[in-house]
Amino acid sequence: MAIRTRMSGNEALAEAIRQINPDVMPAFPITPSTEIPQFVSTMVANGEVDTEFIPVESEHSSMSAAIGASAAGARTLTATSSAGLAYMWEVVYVAASSRLPIVMAVVNRGLTGPLNINAEHSDSMGARDSGWIQIYAENNQEAYDNMLQAYRIAEHEQVHLPVMICQDGFITSHAVENISLLEDEPVKKFVGEYEPQHYLLKEEEAMAVGPYAVSNYCMEAKKAQAEAMIRSKQVILDVAKDYEQLSGRSYGFYEGYRLEDADYAVVAIGSVCGTTKDAIDRLREKGVKAGLLKVRVFRPFPGEEFAEALRGCKAVAIMDRAESYSGQGGPLGAELMAAMYRAKVQAEAVNIMYGLSGRDVRVEDIEKVYADLQDMAENGKTFAQYPYLGLRE
Repeated sequence: MAIRTRMSGNEALAEAIRQINPDVMPAFPITPSTEIPQFVSTMVANGEVDTEFIPVESEHSSMSAAIGASAAGARTLTATSSAGLAYMWEVVYVAASSRLPIVMAVVNRGLTGPLNINAEHSDSMGARDSGWIQIYAENNQEAYDNMLQAYRIAEHEQVHLPVMICQDGFITSHAVENISLLEDEPVKKFVGEYEPQHYLLKEEEAMAVGPYAVSNYCMEAKKAQAEAMIRSKQVILDVAKDYEQLSGRSYGFYEGYRLEDADYAVVAIGSVCGTTKDAIDRLREKGVKAGLLKVRVFRPFPGEEFAEALRGCKAVAIMDRAESYSGQGGPLGAELMAAMYRAKVQAEAVNIMYGLSGRDVRVEDIEKVYADLQDMAENGKTFAQYPYLGLRE
């Protein structure tokens, strides 16, 4: 039976962690993810979980400890944001290349500078090529649901890759929303017990984790890691199907909102999708065929699936909450436009920067995006590639 309650996004993640009861959680506090280890450490002190909580001296140490615990055969978790993720950069790559199924809650916050503590995707997008699976949430419910699916994906024998479960800092992490929780026993059964096949403390097997790889072997290891990322696509879908049977909530690579017959589509990640849905409903009442493709899975990048979903559109706005400083736009824009080109999708496309450092995005702002798309498709309007939404000129 579903449990109806109200929680912030950080509380929802902590509740999922309590139900999963991982073996080890090393963590170092950083805004806005600090509450997650705070909640979990309180649960440990109260005897609600038997997780080994390790307070460390830095985020680099946090991921290093997570690597050690996971390599030893423990189900391992950590959490971070922004500069914390940047500080563990070196060992983030080690975790993925060592094929360790660590799960990390990333509460998205802009990287310095200027110094800012608000929502932006520059932290996780900066780590997009590190070899971690990345799954994003629009709201608190999705943050909870994504966390419950994470270990089934990471620990699958065809995958063995770490997973980032991402949500927007403060917008979802600290905002309280209605949420539907699952009961403990069904969650425990769904997640299952972790039974690693290979681990450092296995007496009858000698192995090394993260050894130096000479040129004769390193390229093959990278290819194997890349193939695991490709295989994870089907595993993500299979786990989502099982989760739907448990919870009644459906997940995939993306959510299409009024997208099937849309002439004009926005593609976006995270909390802005709720604002976009409100704008779509307003525009539909006026006869404008607006739609949304909400990206849930960014790594592996389901480019073929995204492009096919947009094939019927006349114009598409790809929204990025992270600046790549390439002079061409953001990471989502670059990868999706390439996928649309390969799939020969004929829709006009523009990449738009929005919400950097927590800049507010209103329903009216998104309505203006759709108006520009309609003007571009119907009247051939051109505008600078790539504009900043809501920029004070």
